[in-house]
Amino acid sequence: MVTTLLAGLSILVIGDSHLISAGNLIDSLHMGLEGKGARVHTVGACGTEPSDWLAPVKSTCGAAERVGKGPVKILAAGAEIPSIQTLLAREKPRLLLIVMGDTLASYPKPSFPKAWAWQQVNALTKAVSATGTACLWIGPAWGQDGGKYGKTDARVKLVSAFLAGNVAPCGYIDSLKLSKPGAWTTVDGVHFNRAGYAAWGHALTQQLEQSPVLKTLEKR
Repeated sequence: MVTTLLAGLSILVIGDSHLISAGNLIDSLHMGLEGKGARVHTVGACGTEPSDWLAPVKSTCGAAERVGKGPVKILAAGAEIPSIQTLLAREKPRLLLIVMGDTLASYPKPSFPKAWAWQQVNALTKAVSATGTACLWIGPAWGQDGGKYGKTDARVKLVSAFLAGNVAPCGYIDSLKLSKPGAWTTVDGVHFNRAGYAAWGHALTQQLEQSPVLKTLEKR
């Protein structure tokens, strides 16, 4: 049965490497929302930080796009993705989802660069707010300590708490509440295997159905 709050809702999803290949959130989250009746466009660019989206985006490590129930389209190396201002003006989605957190964490560094992260987040939320688009920021999920990128439970917990307090006027979805540490297997400490992404995407879809932001949109 189609969920009322998502049925017919136009959603733009942007984010980092969790959205750039078949089998990750560009599959599980995107198609989960489509399955609930939403109309979804997802664009992902590996390694991007929030401020990167304020100008045309060029990812050096991979990018992808998916529109509706169409296939995942892997973008050519050096392909240019329109800025968030251009995407919002062109598509006029009723809801923007931002999947970003791991690229803000600076995992290998001894301390979390809070001032820099605030500047990054504030720049993007300010630009989105100026368009009047409702938005939800999806925070990072538990990974596995160590690995290629040096992700740790302590740092991801710190980053998630920071985002929860600083993404307004966007709402926040705390992915750490959707599983227990280590429950979803990763391939490198940060990126999940197909089963992990399937579980994360399913849990996010359920959270979105219950989000107060959607209830606010229903009243507009």
